[in-house]
Amino acid sequence: MGKVGTLEEAVARLRDGMTIMIGGFLDVGIPLKIVEKLREIDVKDLTLINTCGSMVGGGFGTAYLFAQGKIKKYITSHVGVAPEHLNAYKEGKLEVEFYPMGTWIEKIRAGGSGLGGVLTPVGIGTLVEEGKQKVTIDGKDYLIEKPLRADIAFLKGYQADRFGNVRCRYLQRNTNPIMAFAADYVVCEVNEFVDEIDPDLIHIVAPLVDVLVQGYTFEEEQRIYRDLWKERKRLRAAG
Repeated sequence: MGKVGTLEEAVARLRDGMTIMIGGFLDVGIPLKIVEKLREIDVKDLTLINTCGSMVGGGFGTAYLFAQGKIKKYITSHVGVAPEHLNAYKEGKLEVEFYPMGTWIEKIRAGGSGLGGVLTPVGIGTLVEEGKQKVTIDGKDYLIEKPLRADIAFLKGYQADRFGNVRCRYLQRNTNPIMAFAADYVVCEVNEFVDEIDPDLIHIVAPLVDVLVQGYTFEEEQRIYRDLWKERKRLRAAG
């Protein structure tokens, strides 16, 4: 597996001021070990494209990147779930671009497909419309939303095969496969490596992936989330 690298290699290309994507939703389906590595390195003024913030209540995963002041701009659909994002925004330390979640993901899809933008009626007649081009088609108004791309995408999958294809599982399947098309350099953390994957189960094809890294096993990851949710009384303890 020539694409397999270390965590150090996974973040080696990252520089101040870059735009990055991190897959997942509410810090589930994210590359946990890569995010932990990002906390350790000296980098700043990043633009982060991520769906809707950290774990509810913060204090986990990507929330630490905001607490450390590494993120200068956040392109997302929501910041209200974690104090690290919200406080930075209120204090003027974080620039935020808000998009409805459907618009947000379609902007990424457009960036990965080489399209010039997305036409959407969402936001017409609201603050979202300010400063954007508008077109009328068949009597209906649409906003032109420009595509989103990143310098580096840090993604999460379940398995990678010897060719570099990646299978995603559960919430890993939400934003990770789409982001793989929309970045100049793609790093994918996986739970395990296998010899081959059924082609029908491949979600990110090998040509899109530049580096693969070993993350927590699926069982280890389940335990991390289970213990966290029990501690926060968001998951009833068994027995």
